[in-house]
Amino acid sequence: MLTNRSRIRTLAAAGIATAATAVVTVTGAAPAQAGVHEDSRPGARPVSVPLIPAEIKPPKGSKLVGAYIVTSGTQTYTCVVPAGATTGAFTGGSVPEAQLIGTGGRIHHFGGPSWQSVRDGSLVTASRAAGSPVDGAIPELLLKVETHSGKGVLSRADFINRLRTSGGVAPTGSCTAGQTASVPYGSIYVFWDAPAA
Repeated sequence: MLTNRSRIRTLAAAGIATAATAVVTVTGAAPAQAGVHEDSRPGARPVSVPLIPAEIKPPKGSKLVGAYIVTSGTQTYTCVVPAGATTGAFTGGSVPEAQLIGTGGRIHHFGGPSWQSVRDGSLVTASRAAGSPVDGAIPELLLKVETHSGKGVLSRADFINRLRTSGGVAPTGSCTAGQTASVPYGSIYVFWDAPAA
């Protein structure tokens, strides 16, 4: 037999569950806005989607595929030495190497740039579409997916945001030919399914 107090607790719990479902539904369906995207599969971790600067938002109507945070990562730079010089600088592009965890489990991010799901093997490569500078860190980016491989968590991704960056900036000073420098960085990667053209 339920007491009045038990009935109130039951109703309160149902109300909180309904509100939480509504928040997840709204934030998961609202393209390019802040929210939390969750996945109940083992190994998945909810990741908040930060606000996205206007210049790097995915196309209007894009749907959230997943959000992932870098748990360990580096940007590796190679020394560029001009012809006839004995020293150079780390002025070239970087090669990423990172482990991510998020809504669809674990992702390996590596040169290409490429992202591959550890869970199902789906893989995408992408190229830079737009950037937004960040003081003291690598820029936030919008990347356009160029290739897909395999079926799985990344197979619907058309665009990727690199957000909330920290670190990863090329070292200053001189270097010698062939020298490399791996610089730790952090970021949140958000994958988007763009509407059909």
